[in-house]
Amino acid sequence: MKKQRWNDRTRMMLTLELAVVLPAAALVILGALHLHSIRRDRSVEAAFQRDFNQVLLISEKQINHKAYELVDDAASEFPGTGNACVETLDRILATHPYLAHVFVYSPEGGLILRSQPSRMKDWAFQNESENFSSMMKGWMLIEYESTTRELEETSKKGRHYFFQNRAQRGDKWAYQSGMMFLTKNRTGTNHAVAGMVFDAEYLHYQFFPEMLDAVLSHQEEIGEKNHAAIMVHAKYESMPIAASSGWDGGDPEVERNMEGAFPGLTLAIKLPGTTLAAMGEKFERSSFLTLGALSLLLTAGIILTHRNIAREMALARLKSDFVSNVSHELRTPLSLIRLYAETLEMGRLKSAEKYQEYYSIIRKESERLTALINNILDFSRIEAGRKEYEFRQTDMRELVRQTLESYRYQIEQSGFAFEERIAEDVPPLSVDREAMARSLLNLVNNALKYSQDQKYLGVNLFRDNGSVKLEVVDHGIGIPAGEQQKIFDKFYRVGDPLVHNTKGSGLGLSLVRHIVQAHGGEIVVDSVPGRGSKFTINLPVVRTQTAKAALA
Repeated sequence: MKKQRWNDRTRMMLTLELAVVLPAAALVILGALHLHSIRRDRSVEAAFQRDFNQVLLISEKQINHKAYELVDDAASEFPGTGNACVETLDRILATHPYLAHVFVYSPEGGLILRSQPSRMKDWAFQNESENFSSMMKGWMLIEYESTTRELEETSKKGRHYFFQNRAQRGDKWAYQSGMMFLTKNRTGTNHAVAGMVFDAEYLHYQFFPEMLDAVLSHQEEIGEKNHAAIMVHAKYESMPIAASSGWDGGDPEVERNMEGAFPGLTLAIKLPGTTLAAMGEKFERSSFLTLGALSLLLTAGIILTHRNIAREMALARLKSDFVSNVSHELRTPLSLIRLYAETLEMGRLKSAEKYQEYYSIIRKESERLTALINNILDFSRIEAGRKEYEFRQTDMRELVRQTLESYRYQIEQSGFAFEERIAEDVPPLSVDREAMARSLLNLVNNALKYSQDQKYLGVNLFRDNGSVKLEVVDHGIGIPAGEQQKIFDKFYRVGDPLVHNTKGSGLGLSLVRHIVQAHGGEIVVDSVPGRGSKFTINLPVVRTQTAKAALA
């Protein structure tokens, strides 16, 4: 029994580890990973912010660089002071179609401004040209000196002087960017203010879309695959002037005000189809679901552990009761055998009939002791999966009669009214004789033990359609409906005071069920508390198995 207790303890520890320790460890580990992932995702969000700022910075530099190339190329063709004429400016417009207007202003020559000739047929563009010309004349008359000084300072620092302009196109306003610079005569004494203005439609439909897509393509080539989209808009407006492919609207994640060639514009970037906030919410939801699943796992583990521990404790208690009950059942027949043997040994009996009676009692108690030991051995074999049955054709009527005859003395001594009804049409069956006899004796023994005032025992054997039924009927204490299936479990005993006051191993009905199932049959119980019980063994008439069989 020591080894068995160690095995039970080992199983309980394994159950605890599997049901509690492992889920708890998983909860701790995954909780730590969860906290780490929160920090990681916050750093990822910050990394996205840094990456987006870097992309916008790169975008601004590349856009400015391209704009500087365009204006420098056009500026190189501007004439010096005193050489400006309409033809020269028209030639610059013809070779640089991305410019909408070019102009030269000097105090001596006044303002010479030309606009793209091919666009002058458009009344909106013509109106824009006239408005821009009027604006430049008024500005230069007032601000020429200050503008000249500012352009000189800007050129000394190696910078470009850009300005922004809003051009009205019908009922809409379009963004324009222009640049001014100084031209000088050969002696360098006289200055003229020259300038050019990017065409608004060129910026909107060609320059910015191409540059934004080029920046994103470059980022993907160097491995920065954030799948972002960029757009550019006026500083105090939200509608895009232009956007890269993939821009799906919505609020941008990061913005950067542009400097250089396009003052008054803002670059904006975002992830198409989502936002960093949405990503955070999704992560939060998944985190809560993960924690919820882990909590359910832990709860299930605790419930499973409680059930297993309760079952193990109940089983340990049943095993303890089993040892006590079996010890008592073994002691009773052994005491009787010893008592009658000592009486015979001392020769105190006076008649041959008494000797014969004592011999019969010793034999029957020995058979009772043997039956109890066989029950324990059978249970041990069943638990180990080594129980085998020897099937052979058997006259069930003869088997039942002989078994009851061997137990008749105990039935009569217990004061039971006994009825035996065996039908004549019961066919032979392929059964294990010893196992079926033990099943019948276990049922009869239970009927004797658990009957109080109404001591009745009935055994019926008859054929019913395709089966043979063996019934054991008593008028004992009965079994509650809720426990009628549990009584076939090993070590289980009904919670009735009479049951607990009556010694028993709790193995009999478990063995009966195993034996009957090994024969392809079933055992059922029909019982009413206080009115008795009827156990019925149903065995099929036709059996294909005629040799040894084992039930694992």
